[in-house]
Amino acid sequence: MHTINPSSGISLKSLTSPSLVQTVPVKLVVKCGYRFESANTNASKVNTNGAPASYNFAGHVGASRADWQSSCAILASKVVSQQPDTEKTGGAGEITVVNGHKSLDLVPIDNNLPKPLTITDLSPAPMHGSQLRVAYQGVPGAYSEAAAGKAYPNCEAIPCDQFEVAFQAVELWIADRAVLPVENSLGGSIHRNYDLLLRHRLHIVGEVQLPVHHCLLALPGVRKEYLTRVISHPQALAQCELTLTKLGLNVVREAVDDTAGAAEYIAANNLRDTAAIASARAAELYGLQILSEGIQDDSSNVTRFVMLAREPIIPRTDRPFKTSIVFAHDKGTSVLFKVLSAFAFRNISLTKIESRPHRNRPIRLVDDANVGTAKHFEYMFYVDFEASMADVRAQNALAEVQEFTSFLRVLGSYPMDMTPWSPPRED
Repeated sequence: MHTINPSSGISLKSLTSPSLVQTVPVKLVVKCGYRFESANTNASKVNTNGAPASYNFAGHVGASRADWQSSCAILASKVVSQQPDTEKTGGAGEITVVNGHKSLDLVPIDNNLPKPLTITDLSPAPMHGSQLRVAYQGVPGAYSEAAAGKAYPNCEAIPCDQFEVAFQAVELWIADRAVLPVENSLGGSIHRNYDLLLRHRLHIVGEVQLPVHHCLLALPGVRKEYLTRVISHPQALAQCELTLTKLGLNVVREAVDDTAGAAEYIAANNLRDTAAIASARAAELYGLQILSEGIQDDSSNVTRFVMLAREPIIPRTDRPFKTSIVFAHDKGTSVLFKVLSAFAFRNISLTKIESRPHRNRPIRLVDDANVGTAKHFEYMFYVDFEASMADVRAQNALAEVQEFTSFLRVLGSYPMDMTPWSPPRED
């Protein structure tokens, strides 16, 4: 199994390195063969009752049938005997003695050969998070790392430099799970991950909602009036726009890949004119001071993450479940009303509906020959609803939806995050 150092993270380059090529164990097969003497010779060796007296197995174990049977019994006794009577003879060339007979191993055993996989190696990892390898996008100190720890306590968090790499890490068995953000209560949906959910074949097996508390970080000794720019993830910049203005900061906003990465960049380059929007943990990890805490525009700032795995979980009805689907249709927007009616008729609540451009067919044309005037754009629709796929209502609703759509895929049916949470009080 390929080993990843959590501190180094995973990149697209590392996923294509030759080190990921696994060595396939070689299976050794030993065949015991023998040959008879000529037919004329054997024909002369017959007892009075017509049975052959003996056979000569020249060049092989033993010179007669009795010797050959005795040798087979000796070899078999090494396998089936629960308490073999074995001893070693002295000297450099030691020979194993079995039941008083000297014997040599037919195939020497090399302990350095790779061991074959067992059913234990292929079994799913425990759900409580022990020994789980969880991929997330960002560097240590990112909110995604905190979400991975909340979803799978005591897990081994593996940082990835891109969302795409986190998906591939699970598909290539480098990681067991991936925890990725899909929407924020202030910034809205993370469209990139919705597109990746459709492109890859991973399954949503759970969700976790993480309260976000942004901090303004800078090098020790730096004051706010010295700042000329603020860097962070685009979502974090959008979530703190009003607060930055209230602080009287006339700074340039620059977007980077993730919040903790912004803090790491400032510390690594000793930038005394730049601040980062990141978590308090990022300040602790990279030796930065907190200039201002809780700078998000809305205190009710929550990011929803989904947990991804190679295999789906078995849906249940003994606890609240949520199901995520994606579908497309070829008969105009009127079909969307019929699809939503399938859920409303069965009293199934929708928690989210998201539309994304249909990449394979972005524009609908007048006729099927793909000629004429563009009519309107084509979309894929992502829907979350509160029901388990084990619920008959959900099964019947999707059966009806399938009649009106040209494409339908269940992304996952998983337990809802029921963790109690209340927003912090305003000062």
